[in-house]
Amino acid sequence: MSPIPKIPRRIVTGIKNGKSVITEDAIVKNVSEHFPGLIISDIWVTNEMPASLSKEVLVENTAFPKVPVNGSYFRYVSIPPDKDLGIKPLEKGQVHPLMHKTDTLDYIIILSGEIYMILDDEETLLKAGDIVVQRGTNHAWSNRSDTHCIQLAVLLDANSYI
Repeated sequence: MSPIPKIPRRIVTGIKNGKSVITEDAIVKNVSEHFPGLIISDIWVTNEMPASLSKEVLVENTAFPKVPVNGSYFRYVSIPPDKDLGIKPLEKGQVHPLMHKTDTLDYIIILSGEIYMILDDEETLLKAGDIVVQRGTNHAWSNRSDTHCIQLAVLLDANSYI
């Protein structure tokens, strides 16, 4: 098995003259490095449901995305080890510096490596093949290994908890 590239290739399909075609096949250009080694590429975004298949919405690549109302984000993330980000092991009661919350329903698949998902009062180790359904909670990702963790995420606009 070959290693997963740091910057993904995106293939987009469409219809031309009534036939299925590839409309784009290229290395993703919408890539950013928000922290050294933390690669985020927002692959596709929609701004309505049901999604329009006839248009592409330009994606603003941000560390913590704002999903459009009734929209979605498709995101590729390569997370380096905490030590490479300058994050030291946390003492009991300390909050991870990358803790954040989004008002989204996130489907996350760990493709390679391993990573801890940290919540307010608990954490769990995730490994390749694990799937997370993250429902608008405070969370952070802590990579305590020596290699990058690659994850794919689909973020859907959602209503916050009442």
